[in-house]
Amino acid sequence: MITGLGMINSVGFDKESSFKAIIEGKCGIKRISLFDTEKHSVKIAGEISDFDPKKVMNPKDVKKADRFIQLGICAAQEAMNDADFNEYDSDRFGISAASGIGGLTNIEKNSIICNNRGPRRISPFFIPSSLVNMLGGFVSIEHKLKGPNLSSVTACAAGTHAITEAAKTIMLGGADRMLVVGAEAAICEIGVGGFAAMKALSTRNDDPQKASRPFDKDRDGFIIGEGAGSLILESYEAAKNRGAKIYGELIGFGESGDANHITTPAPEGEGAYRAIKAALKMAGNPTVDYINAHGTSTKYNDLYETMAIKKAFQDNIPLVSSTKGQIGHCLGAAGASEAVISLMALRDGIIPPTINYETPDPDCDLDYVPNVARKKELNVVMSNSFGFGGTNGVVIFKKIDE
Repeated sequence: MITGLGMINSVGFDKESSFKAIIEGKCGIKRISLFDTEKHSVKIAGEISDFDPKKVMNPKDVKKADRFIQLGICAAQEAMNDADFNEYDSDRFGISAASGIGGLTNIEKNSIICNNRGPRRISPFFIPSSLVNMLGGFVSIEHKLKGPNLSSVTACAAGTHAITEAAKTIMLGGADRMLVVGAEAAICEIGVGGFAAMKALSTRNDDPQKASRPFDKDRDGFIIGEGAGSLILESYEAAKNRGAKIYGELIGFGESGDANHITTPAPEGEGAYRAIKAALKMAGNPTVDYINAHGTSTKYNDLYETMAIKKAFQDNIPLVSSTKGQIGHCLGAAGASEAVISLMALRDGIIPPTINYETPDPDCDLDYVPNVARKKELNVVMSNSFGFGGTNGVVIFKKIDE
């Protein structure tokens, strides 16, 4: 059962403001201010403006934590507050964290210091501030979570895999409750420059609000976003015993590997298809009302995900949309954030739009809920995540009848 949600991204500092902006089709992609982009071919990103980490953690500890950890702490605090615990057994409450890259900003910064000023000038906080699992470390310390402390580092599927790892832990009796948090903050010179070198990013610098355009014929790459998403998972008994509000039930998940290419998805979305089918089988093959697609705004991801959905659902294809047009691709935080978005869509009965869908691609021919949100009674929703290295994750949530 999902009993708490939290989210921060380029359109909002909490789940409610973020979801409202996403539903309204607002876009958080803009010119990068975190570094000087003069020498860069890509100058835009889904950057979070005016974030003050001192508002979510002790000011003395800010220098000990990379920005991705700070954002994760923010989302996790909201999820914990949302779940409204009076008390809990710390030994039976664990954490499942995720990031695709981790402290890339600090890695870049301290590498430059080492090269220019020597190894003795490296910050003593460099290593602990950069490790992916330190996101779970910081959050578990703050909330005294003494159950399993896990981390997923599976590129852009990491946030979704963190959800499945949390679910497995509860299913196997390792914990009664798990806090899931996925966070990423890779908007730095080496991050943007590295993805640009792969020709993976949109170069629509003169029109950032329309740069990310999932499934549109004129898409030219994705946009890096930053942010965090967090969920509280509890066993049914634990949630019911304390009278918790329930956003939905995780009824199925699927995982697969492409074994094909380090960056390009398997042809025709074969790996994605197997993850979708596994999730559907576990869930009992329900009627899915909506899919929050991975939908990166890249040629092959959008095409192959479309093909995988068609193959999996055949004559009963759900409505599909991608919210990366609004907040960019948050990499390892994408799956957790998009699960939060999917659960809020389930709660409110409204499907977020795929913005910037202007020129239909004949090879991507599903109903992507173009440009305007759509009201619809939702009972079952799916969220897809696919990562470099050919790693795939899919989760399915169902509304609970109160």
